[in-house]
Amino acid sequence: MVKSYLEYFYCCPFENGFLVFTLGALFILTVYHFILFFQQKDRTYLLYSGYTFFILLSQFRWMEGGFLYELGGQFSWIIDYPMIHTEIYYIIYVFFALRFLNIKEELPKWHRRIMIGLWVIIAYCLFIFLYYLLVDQRIQEVLLRGYYVFTILISILGMVTYIPFFKVKTPLKYYMIIGSFLLIVFSVTSLAIHQSLFRQGFSVEPAYGILYVGFWLENVLFSLGLGQKQKLILEERNQSQEELIDQLQENERLRIEVQKQLEESFKSMELAAEAEKINSLQASYDKELAELKLLALRSQMNPHFIFNSLNSIKSYIIENEAEEAVYYLNKFAKLIRKFLASTREKESTLKEELDTMKLYVNIENLRFDQEIQFSISGSELIDPAQILIPSLLLQPFLENAIWHGLSASKEEKKLQIRLANLSEEALTLEIIDNGIGLPDSSQNQKKKLHVSESVGITLSQERLKHFSQNYTQEGEVTLLNLRETNPSESGVKVILKIPIQLREQTF
Repeated sequence: MVKSYLEYFYCCPFENGFLVFTLGALFILTVYHFILFFQQKDRTYLLYSGYTFFILLSQFRWMEGGFLYELGGQFSWIIDYPMIHTEIYYIIYVFFALRFLNIKEELPKWHRRIMIGLWVIIAYCLFIFLYYLLVDQRIQEVLLRGYYVFTILISILGMVTYIPFFKVKTPLKYYMIIGSFLLIVFSVTSLAIHQSLFRQGFSVEPAYGILYVGFWLENVLFSLGLGQKQKLILEERNQSQEELIDQLQENERLRIEVQKQLEESFKSMELAAEAEKINSLQASYDKELAELKLLALRSQMNPHFIFNSLNSIKSYIIENEAEEAVYYLNKFAKLIRKFLASTREKESTLKEELDTMKLYVNIENLRFDQEIQFSISGSELIDPAQILIPSLLLQPFLENAIWHGLSASKEEKKLQIRLANLSEEALTLEIIDNGIGLPDSSQNQKKKLHVSESVGITLSQERLKHFSQNYTQEGEVTLLNLRETNPSESGVKVILKIPIQLREQTF
């Protein structure tokens, strides 16, 4: 009895309902992950939804009735191309796998190689389909032969794609590797059974039962992998929130401690103390608090910057580009030393600041494959070694230009520091980028799951204000959207007006 049930399940997947059951499950997965895409704004769900949808279409021709049959019957002109549906879901699978495992960020060179091969295959498929539509509509002679060539090309690309799967460090890779491997095993087995039954003149229906088991196993693992990925994102978000809370509590503790010290100082002062001394003490308190904020900000130097920099250097090591790895590792170490040194000094020369910014942009440029064209220009009458400014004043503005302006731009990326003007009282300095500009940048920020304020820029403005208290000229920060003055331009210009103080010459 058990044997007869197994034989019935194996031999008659169309008749016993296994086909309907499989397509129904694929339909549910398609709709569910399509909804998740709109909820999470993550294109990984959209790609997976498309993947399951075209698997469903590739097998729809075997349906003989039911809800899905009636629903799809209105679109027979689409369903009549099962080979094209198969080609599409293989192509979507590659896009989905690369995005799911974050290959573009982890192994950018491998990502570029795979994408070149994938676009070649897409171009070939489009050529065959257009040739069929416009020249020769004999399906078996055109689409079928084109599909055989496609199978060879996509198999070669699949073997190449597996190499970076094993290289990435994320545990999510095992869902992708095992799921894909199981589908390959069951697909090859199904194909072998199909060819054997076809040569013997028997019905090829049993071969599809094996294939559907492969679909089930693969998509169960892929769905579990997507769930695990969402869990890791939530854990990372919770950890970041906890670290932020701890940092805010530490800042509050420092603020209370300084406030208590000031209160004790106020109590110890004589009642007849001059109002000027009280105002001076209050100004000192404000300045010290601003420096404490700066110290707190430096102590939590952007962990993503450190991680991304080390990850890029790691990619050079993995690719056996030892010279590049050593070159950027030395620059990264030098930049970290400069950041640490700045915590001990409130001011630095403009020359030291510009050298540090060169290092910073050079390291950030690793993430953009050296696409950012960075330059420093200015009047020859300005001697940067003789001008003092607050330490790391420029870094938040450069970071904002890179990550909110240039990163979202598809055009040629340019970033410039220009020493615009030097008077007896102030230096005018400009930071110019040709990114997407302030309005588009604000809209992109609103669309993100994690929206953060530019704390670094606000703090730089406060520090410049306190720096100006000992000078006759007041420091100013102005942000201009270039498109408002010239519609043909894009980007942002930051204008910094900094009070100057010449360093004393030593002989």
